[in-house]
Amino acid sequence: MENKKYSYNPTTTSLKPLKPSKGKMFRNIAAFLIVTAFFGMISGFVFSKKVNSPEENTIAVELEEMRIQYELLNKKLKQSQEVLGQIEDRDNNIYRSYFELDPISEDVRKAGFGGVNRYAKFTDWKYADIVTEVSKNIDVLNKQLVIQSKSLDDIVISAKEKEKMLSHLPAIQPVANKDLTRLASGFGMRMHPILKIGKMHAGTDFAAHVGTPIYATGDGKVSMAERQGGYGNVVKINHGYGYETLYAHMSKFKVRSGQSVKRGDVIGYVGNTGLSTGPHLHYEIHKDGTEIDPVSYFYQDISPDEFKILFDKSQQMSVSLD
Repeated sequence: MENKKYSYNPTTTSLKPLKPSKGKMFRNIAAFLIVTAFFGMISGFVFSKKVNSPEENTIAVELEEMRIQYELLNKKLKQSQEVLGQIEDRDNNIYRSYFELDPISEDVRKAGFGGVNRYAKFTDWKYADIVTEVSKNIDVLNKQLVIQSKSLDDIVISAKEKEKMLSHLPAIQPVANKDLTRLASGFGMRMHPILKIGKMHAGTDFAAHVGTPIYATGDGKVSMAERQGGYGNVVKINHGYGYETLYAHMSKFKVRSGQSVKRGDVIGYVGNTGLSTGPHLHYEIHKDGTEIDPVSYFYQDISPDEFKILFDKSQQMSVSLD
């Protein structure tokens, strides 16, 4: 039933419907519209906010966890790069330097990646920046590891070659100390005992009894084992790397030409053949065809003090035995 308002007329004893004023009518309409608009805005705000499903909530949590893990991984990568950097520094300044290899430049070790942008596929990802950075760091680290591994391969090869070279160097005395009667003459200008003239003495004389063993002073191949003029019975050993040794005045050989020998092998025996005034071994070292003082290469059998005494004695001799 319509809710209407009436006025009572006592004269006619009747009810007359009341008509609302226009002002009041407008106020009522305005209030209604305001209230309607307010509730409409509230409803729109509430219902416009998306409500995630349980699966979507789980994915969101996993994505956030993934972001955290990527950041941790990136920190570990940077720590690994720092450790590798220390290894690279030792590699350049110690290992490669010792084996006379050129250092690897920083540009080569940490060069970037040119060409196509290999990280473009991450552009539309939610965490594109962190994923891209991690991927770049992994690629750079992998490249550094490959270069460092190659460097270590070079060092191993050089170490083996160095070991081989060191075994070939003439580095011990050809006559053992226990068998020496004396060091007769050293390297330099000496008076020849037979020719009675000053002559360059290109080696060192080791006085010892006839038959005393003579040892190869380094690995190599016998290039000559025969009688040769004033040197008498001579053995020459080619050690490679520009080194050759000569052993003269031997009583007899124990090797033949073309035979390979190792440091410490007996190659013959002390004698008095050729132009010699007494049993001894005349020993020479040649480097690239030039005679050098053998006393500088006796480092395995003697101490520094013994070396100084040996060197002083070699310089005091004025007459050689050959």
